[in-house]
Amino acid sequence: MKKLGLIAGGGGLPREIAEHCRRTGRPLFVVRLRGFAGPELAAYPGAEIGLAELGRCIKALKAAGCETVCLAGLVARPDFAALKPDLRGLAALPGAIAAARKGDDALLRFLLGEFEKEGFAVEGAQQVTADLALGAGPLGRIRPDADARADAARALEVARALGRLDIGQAAVVCRGLVLAVEAQEGTAGMLDRVAGLPEALRGAAHARAGVLAKAPKPIQEMRVDMPTIGPDTVRAAAAAGLAGVVGEAGRLLIVERDAVAALADELGLFVVGLEPAQA
Repeated sequence: MKKLGLIAGGGGLPREIAEHCRRTGRPLFVVRLRGFAGPELAAYPGAEIGLAELGRCIKALKAAGCETVCLAGLVARPDFAALKPDLRGLAALPGAIAAARKGDDALLRFLLGEFEKEGFAVEGAQQVTADLALGAGPLGRIRPDADARADAARALEVARALGRLDIGQAAVVCRGLVLAVEAQEGTAGMLDRVAGLPEALRGAAHARAGVLAKAPKPIQEMRVDMPTIGPDTVRAAAAAGLAGVVGEAGRLLIVERDAVAALADELGLFVVGLEPAQA
C-alpha cells in the first residue's frame, strides 16, 4: 500500500481522509498547511508547513517515504505579495501567479503539476476513500417533492453555468427563482446571504422551500477541490429555510456522512444524489 502524503487545508475533509487511512492501515504523512489545517490533524504523523514553502513540503514528503499526494481541505486564495516562499516556492511563484489569473482551477492544475514533476502520483479524495462520494438517491429519510425536484434541476443548471465560467460550484433556487450563486465567499457565505432574504422569497422552518445544488466545474481537475458538504452545510441550508441539498451522484463529497443524514432528518431536509440523466 503506497504511503500517502495528505496536504491538508481547513474543514472536515482532511480529517475524514486521515481517519480512513488510520482505519485501513494505510501509511500516512500529513502536511498541515499553516493557518488553514485544523489542530486535530496534529495527532497524525506530519509537519506544519507554510503555503509557499514548496521546497520544504516536497522534502518532508520524500523524507517520509510518500509516493502519492492528496490535496484536500479549504484554502483561501492567497495574497501572493504577502507570501514568504522558500527557494522552490519562489521558482514556482511566477507560474502560480500566471495560472491564478486564469482562475482557481488553473491554479490548482498548476500546483498538482508541481508535485507530479517531483515524481508524486496525485490521488483525489474520492480515490483515497470511495465512501466519501454521495450515491444516487436520498441520503436520509426525506425525499424531494415535485416542486423541490424542479428547483433542484434549475439549481444544478445554474451551478454548472457558474462552473463553466470558473466562478463557483453552488447555487440556490426557490420556486424557480435564483436566490444566490456562489463566488469567492464560498457556500457558507452564500447561504448566509440567503438566510438574510425576506421569507417571501425563500422558505422557512415551518414551510421549507428551495434547494442548494453543488456541482463540479466542467473544466475542473477532479483530483482536487471536488464539491463538498458536511453537517455545517445542512445547518446553514436549514437556517436559510431550504428544503434540501442536491448534487451529482459520485461527484459530491460528504464529510461525516452519518451525521449529515441524521441532521438532515432531524431538521427536515433532504440530501439527494442525482444521476446525470436525472440532473
